[in-house]
Amino acid sequence: MFRRREPVPFAFIAEADKFRSNVTPPPRERASASQIAGRALIGLTVVAGLVGSLLFGMPAMSPDQSPARTQQSEAADGR
Repeated sequence: MFRRREPVPFAFIAEADKFRSNVTPPPRERASASQIAGRALIGLTVVAGLVGSLLFGMPAMSPDQSPARTQQSEAADGR
């Protein structure tokens, strides 16, 4: 639909090897044991929160259970 009429020069792609840097980034620091343990505890806390919310939320969302006794005010009884 939208076609370019002029050719697009792709010479800059062929010349891209000239401009590559030979400087390598420094290696990443390894995480210490306490950092790994902290990340694991945070992950477990998040997972436990999600599981807990499912356990407490599923009974509240189930439509087949009706309350055992409905609350009515004394004014509704007509006494």
